[in-house]
Amino acid sequence: MPIPASLNSNLKLPVICAPMFIVSNPDLVIAQCKGGLIGSFPALNARPKELLDEWLTRIKSELAADPEAAPFAVNQIIHQSNERLDHDMDLCVKHRVPLIITSLRAPNEIVPRVHDYGGQVFHDVISVRHAEKALEAGVDGLILVCAGAGGHAGTLSPFALVGEIRKFYKGPIALSGAIANGSAILAAQAMGADFAYIGTRFIATREANAIDGYKQAIIDSAAADVVYTPYFTGVHGNYLKKSIVAAGLDPDDLPVKDKTSMSFGSHRDAKAWKDIWGAGQGVGNIDAVLPTAELIAQLKREYSTAREQLLAAGY
Repeated sequence: MPIPASLNSNLKLPVICAPMFIVSNPDLVIAQCKGGLIGSFPALNARPKELLDEWLTRIKSELAADPEAAPFAVNQIIHQSNERLDHDMDLCVKHRVPLIITSLRAPNEIVPRVHDYGGQVFHDVISVRHAEKALEAGVDGLILVCAGAGGHAGTLSPFALVGEIRKFYKGPIALSGAIANGSAILAAQAMGADFAYIGTRFIATREANAIDGYKQAIIDSAAADVVYTPYFTGVHGNYLKKSIVAAGLDPDDLPVKDKTSMSFGSHRDAKAWKDIWGAGQGVGNIDAVLPTAELIAQLKREYSTAREQLLAAGY
C-alpha cells in the first residue's frame, strides 16, 4: 500500500526512526526529519512532563522553517504505570503531532483523538494477535517489532511475521529488527514492508542523548553481545552484554521476571535504561559515530547501491 500522503511529505528514504527511551531527543529528531526520514521520540523522554510542550514547540518550529523536512512522530506507552499518558496526549493533540506511535496495549482511546485532528496512529506489534487487536482499534499502520530489534522486541522472524500479516492486512507496515544499513532498508521493502524502522543505528550519532561509553559499546559489539531478557522491565528486550556486566550482573544467569513487574516511566525504570543499554542485533554493522546528516547520506548511498546491484543482476 502506498505510504499515506501526510507521512510521505519530503520522505527521502522509506524510514521511520524508532523512538528510543532516553536516547531520542529534539536534536536527534530534528536532524532525522531534516535528512528526509520520519524522526521520533518517546513522550516520556521529556522530563519533567512540562518540558514536553517546549520540545514539541521547538521541533514544530524548526521543521516548519525547513521546506525539505519530513514529518515527526511521538511514542506513547499505553500502560497503567504510565501516569503521564493523559497529560502527554493532551499536548500531542494540541500540537497536532503528525504520527503517534503506540506501544503495549491496543490504543482504543488514542485513535479517535488523533484522527480528530487528521493525524495517524501506528502501533507496535510482535505477533499476529497483537496486530489484529491494533487493527480492531482502528490504527492506520503496524510496526512489526521482530527478532533482533533493540529494546523491547519479539522473537518472530520478519520473513514469518510480514508474510502472515500481509495475508489479511494491506495497509502501511514498518519493519523493525537489526536494520542498520541501506541494503537492509531495501530488503524490508522486498519482504512487503513500506518502511524500515531503525533505532540502534542512530544511537551512534553525535546528536543522540547517549554517553560516549554507550556509543562506543555499540561500535565494539556484535550480535552475539546482545542479551534477550525480561529482567529489567518485565518485558523481553535486547540489551548490550557489556552494560549488564558493568552493572555487576551475570548476563548468562539473570533472574526471571514476568509482566507483573512491568514499569514504564518511573524513576526506577529510567535508571535501568540509563545503566543498562538497549541495542539490536544489527550492532555488528555499525562501525562509527557520525553526525545524523552524514549517517543519512550514507544510508541513501547504500540503498541506491543495493538497488543498482539487484537491477544489474537482472532481478
